[in-house]
Amino acid sequence: MTTAALIPARHASTRFPGKPLALILGIPMIQHVFERASLIPGVSLVAVATDSEEIADCVRSFGGRAVMTSDGHPSGSDRLAEAAGILGLKDSDIVINVQGDQPALDPAHAALLAKALEEGGSRHEMSTLAVPFAEPGEEEDENHVKVAFALDGSALYFSRSPIPFRRNPDSRCYKHVGLYAYRVGFLREYVGLPRGPLEKAESLEQLRVLENGRSIKVIVADGLSPEVDVPDDIAKAERALSLGKKFYL
Repeated sequence: MTTAALIPARHASTRFPGKPLALILGIPMIQHVFERASLIPGVSLVAVATDSEEIADCVRSFGGRAVMTSDGHPSGSDRLAEAAGILGLKDSDIVINVQGDQPALDPAHAALLAKALEEGGSRHEMSTLAVPFAEPGEEEDENHVKVAFALDGSALYFSRSPIPFRRNPDSRCYKHVGLYAYRVGFLREYVGLPRGPLEKAESLEQLRVLENGRSIKVIVADGLSPEVDVPDDIAKAERALSLGKKFYL
């Protein structure tokens, strides 16, 4: 069985055009992500899936592997399904979807996702990460996706709005980290699932899984590197990389 870390990357981004090529400590962000993904325990294949020749050329310039995919994919998971086919991955193989905006990714956290699928059998089709919010006001930011999950860790809902409503001030709100793992067979099936009204309303690809009655395992981590959603986030990423250790939110 192969465990592959695939990185979806597109040049056209509404919030941050050209984001994968943005310089962080003088190095393109996509290079930081690729190098961190290469450190994930158990991963034997790392590749960037992109629709941009500019991004592909950048990846190849530092010795990475780039796979050219269609420019018509509605989500990163759709892009990775095409890439898995190009790379010849089998249905039983595991793909870790490493978002291209996580330059200080903790490789150990990504490995937890693959482990959850290996140990959980067929109970969950996907696995993903969440961390508690730590800074006041972050819960209100629509760029930080929130997740609510059941007692057994099964995802109940993802939203750009704060969830749950905190009538009890002691309740916790969890930030969803856009890192996923799935078996290739489900990834191929995912592409054929209809996009529901919730996915369209929130513009969150993971809701397609829940809207079609499938299950996502949520793993809670204590700390994780910052994601680069907008240009102002670059300073946080540079701080994390400069520290040379996990960046705690």
